[in-house]
Amino acid sequence: MMFRSSNPTLSANVFSKTRNYGVGEAMTVQGTVNKCFILLFLVVLSASWVWGMVMQPAPILEGWEGQQAASQTPAMVGTLIGVGAIGGFIMAMVTIFKKEWAAVTAPMYALLQGLALGGISAYYEAMYPGLVMQAVALTFGTLFSLLMAYKSGLIRVTEKFRMGMAAAIGGIMVLYLVNFVMSFFGASIPIISSNSGFGIGFSVVVVVIAALSLVLDFDRIEQGAGMGAPKFMEWYAAFGLMVTLIWLYLEILRLLSKLRSRR
Repeated sequence: MMFRSSNPTLSANVFSKTRNYGVGEAMTVQGTVNKCFILLFLVVLSASWVWGMVMQPAPILEGWEGQQAASQTPAMVGTLIGVGAIGGFIMAMVTIFKKEWAAVTAPMYALLQGLALGGISAYYEAMYPGLVMQAVALTFGTLFSLLMAYKSGLIRVTEKFRMGMAAAIGGIMVLYLVNFVMSFFGASIPIISSNSGFGIGFSVVVVVIAALSLVLDFDRIEQGAGMGAPKFMEWYAAFGLMVTLIWLYLEILRLLSKLRSRR
């Protein structure tokens, strides 16, 4: 039976198509895990650099130079967020359509996304001190908890589960796309950013769906290794898992900020 995935980077036939690349060293689960750590390190590296620009006190400069440095920092960070978000999206598209380039494009994606995440995290931290560490802890706690649940068989990936998750992810992506288009006209879908009960409930649902997407990624990585996918697919699979992990982190940030704003 054809299997499905809610993560577009790890879709149903992504590994089977790569079996035509010829004989060579095959993808392994351990190799994919190693690549995941490399990508995570690159994300943290670039995110920390941008974070430091916002959170660490700048050298004390007197007069006009000090005022100019203080006024330029927010604009520079905003630019870095834009570069990271747009550049990361471009690298993601290149990686999806040119999987054999993943050893180069996946690290570039990680570095660019780190720029965006560092700036976004710093702004959230400025509004709600301590929020970012909570979001990071919840993200990695969720990752390792679901990995243990998957490995122990507590959560089983069935065809109905895959189809349900694909439908849920598709619905959320359409909603976010509509909200993005509406933003050009000065409008938005209130439930996405609202801190009302409905807005918080929506964010909880999205966080749960993003978390469960990790389980599908674990399953897809194991299947890819079992099918003997080529070695470069380790980078591609690690990239797919990183896409889900970043999405989960951002949704947890959004949820926690909604909860904090109600206090």
